[in-house]
Amino acid sequence: MKIHFVTEGEMSECAESASRSGCDVLALGFHGLGEVDYRAELAGETSKLEDMAILSRELGCVIVCGCYTDSCGIRHKSAAIAEKGKILGVADMLHSADAEFKSGAHLKVFETGIGKIGLCVGEDLFYPSVAETLALCDADIIFSVYGAAEDFAPPLMLRACAFCSGVPMCMCGEGIAQAASPEGEMLLRSARRECDFTIVPAREYKLVTVRTRGLARRRREDF
Repeated sequence: MKIHFVTEGEMSECAESASRSGCDVLALGFHGLGEVDYRAELAGETSKLEDMAILSRELGCVIVCGCYTDSCGIRHKSAAIAEKGKILGVADMLHSADAEFKSGAHLKVFETGIGKIGLCVGEDLFYPSVAETLALCDADIIFSVYGAAEDFAPPLMLRACAFCSGVPMCMCGEGIAQAASPEGEMLLRSARRECDFTIVPAREYKLVTVRTRGLARRRREDF
């Protein structure tokens, strides 16, 4: 799976370079779409999601792009995914400690022509249960859409989540592109505006036994 990371600028600015790269996935952070107002989109006043869908058809690839969505005044950190001229869905960040953004919709793994893709949005990266849930829902690869990675925590958690979930993870944020393997190794770390990286999707399944107490059930004899 060849991924074209874009860490700066709007989605429309990278169409030509993405076409030249021949990528399977075009990945952008929140800068890609910026502010998306659902009411304006439905009224035809803006067409950011439509433009994303059209670009996915023109490039012949999957597009994963972050955005700040507004639903009647309620704001979320979100990530949209498109393929073959269609918006497959929009995922919201589940964990929000910022009063400006609310926690959003449920997790989902998206079926695409290149595999099953899970989306991890914003600070959900700091909660390994999100990546583990996407892995249990059969994701082949997980894309983390992030903002500015200003300290050591995001790359550390990317490696940790890939290791805990057994699924390779990629992150695209402001000024940073990264990829981690299920073994917890950092495969890519780039600060370039645009870069290409090829990763092999994988699902690491292990049989794990647990010794526990409880869960005893008493047989009823009153019926």
